Amino acid sequence: MSDTLKLGSATAAVGDRATGWLRATGLPTGGEERLPVILFNGGEGPTAWVTATVHGDEVVGLAVAQELAGLDPETVTGRLVVVPTLNPAGLRRRERVSYYDDEDPNRKFPDPFSDRTAPLSTQERVAEQVYEAFTETVRADLLLDLHTAGAGAVPFTIRDRVLYGKTRTEDDARLLAGETAALADAVNLPVVTEYPADQYTDRTLHRSTAGAALNGAGLPALTLELGEADHIRPDHRAAGLAAVCRGLAAADVLRAVPDGVAAADPGVDAPVDYPVRRFEGPRAKAAGVVRHRVEPGDRVESGQPVAAVTSPHGEVIETVTSDRDGYVLAHREGALAYENQPVCSMAVRDEGALVAQREQ
Repeated sequence: MSDTLKLGSATAAVGDRATGWLRATGLPTGGEERLPVILFNGGEGPTAWVTATVHGDEVVGLAVAQELAGLDPETVTGRLVVVPTLNPAGLRRRERVSYYDDEDPNRKFPDPFSDRTAPLSTQERVAEQVYEAFTETVRADLLLDLHTAGAGAVPFTIRDRVLYGKTRTEDDARLLAGETAALADAVNLPVVTEYPADQYTDRTLHRSTAGAALNGAGLPALTLELGEADHIRPDHRAAGLAAVCRGLAAADVLRAVPDGVAAADPGVDAPVDYPVRRFEGPRAKAAGVVRHRVEPGDRVESGQPVAAVTSPHGEVIETVTSDRDGYVLAHREGALAYENQPVCSMAVRDEGALVAQREQ
């Protein structure tokens, strides 16, 4: 391993911090789309990647990445790569997607075990270059990808299920799941496991940033959901920064969580003590205006009303109840729901396996 850490136009000698740019794609109006990169070179210790804003309106992660950029290089014992935005096109428009192909950039990372032969879209080419950067150019030992969730969301960690079969043996999958669980414990935000395995690939979540790092490259990787999109709450930024620093310290990339970061952490506790997974719902049967009866972070029991759906005249036409135990992660964006649309997202009781065979 070279003493010099280099990515794109950034080069950091041991003990140094450097900033630069990683080319993403050419622009038809001339010039290039570039991703900002920040490098910390603490020597030949473990290498961590922290990425953010792959969805252009999810800006809390951008703020956390900028805070990481201000770390004292002497506190970094390993090698740290920070990419404040993976989607500058979406960030400029304050929208989830880029404007290259209007595709979700967090579903376009490579699946190295796919038999696909179709040409890559522009967004897929951008994602492929980022994937090659953290799997080859500066090989990561772990990856944390920073996001936000729906309206009023509370911070939490998403842990992907680890797939085996064509990708890896079941024993290797269990080892990787254990490493990822240890990283989630260190991050110390409420842990929400991804959707059940039979939905996971259907939703293309194995091609998200963290999903591709975990199930493609075999790296411990997590998605940190740091509140709601489109604005930066100071308490969510502080909680996210502390969570990232705890993960980096546990991985021996940082000496310790900086005192100021730890002091500013508001702390986030899970309202339930059983394992949970992501769930979109409950869903409205009727179309109308949604009036929520529970808030993000509230514990919910099966049968409990969570929202009312009203007509334009204000009449209640449906009371939406939960058919599961869990807690509310976020409200649905906007005040309206059409038939069969979820009124919120929840963390619900999970009895599924963390390691599952991949459907071929």
